[in-house]
Amino acid sequence: MDAARQIPLPFGKFDRFDFDSYLACSNQELVQHLQKAGSGDETKNIFLWGMAGTGKSHLLQAVCSSAGCDTKNVAYIPLAQADELSPELLQGLEQMDIVCVDDLQHIAGQAPWEQALLHLFNRLRDQQRAMIIASKYSPQVIDIDLPDLRSRLCWDLVFHLQPLDEKKRVEALQRRARARGFTIPDEVADYLGKRAARDTHSLFKLLDKLDEASLVAKKKLTIPFVRDLLGL
Repeated sequence: MDAARQIPLPFGKFDRFDFDSYLACSNQELVQHLQKAGSGDETKNIFLWGMAGTGKSHLLQAVCSSAGCDTKNVAYIPLAQADELSPELLQGLEQMDIVCVDDLQHIAGQAPWEQALLHLFNRLRDQQRAMIIASKYSPQVIDIDLPDLRSRLCWDLVFHLQPLDEKKRVEALQRRARARGFTIPDEVADYLGKRAARDTHSLFKLLDKLDEASLVAKKKLTIPFVRDLLGL
């Protein structure tokens, strides 16, 4: 992987963003296409969209991880950091096997970024290489001003990420905890699932606090401990 093309995100140091740690549920078809993209067996462009906490960044990072394990060249572009980056970053990325563009909505209406993305889209298409784009909004309603770019976003594969129900959020929370090396008892996970924020992004942020607090206090996670710590 070309390190100059990989912009790090401030994820927790114990997080593992791969396909095994993602609970697919009703998003299984999308995950299958992304797994094929990571292995080089899917050359169609993929647009995935959904509300915060549905795992968009997780899935793009999983593609990068999978492609990197197969020694493919991959670029991950977090447009939530667009103010710190330049559209010139996209120059030459057609040489990558896969380009993942996250948080597209952050550059909507910004002509330099829209032009750069359109040109990259066309160059990757000519090379028969895949671009995977994630956004909070669907390609039909996102505020992209450039007509040619807007139309291209609807090409190939478009998936709407479905959020997890309460039971699956609890399962996802416990799976993420196990990946970090600690266990959340069922009763504690159920308690958090009913009282904490419903999007998985916010729920997972609690893991850092719970893990650190239990280590400092040298206590197991119990409902009274969690209630006192989080005020839930």
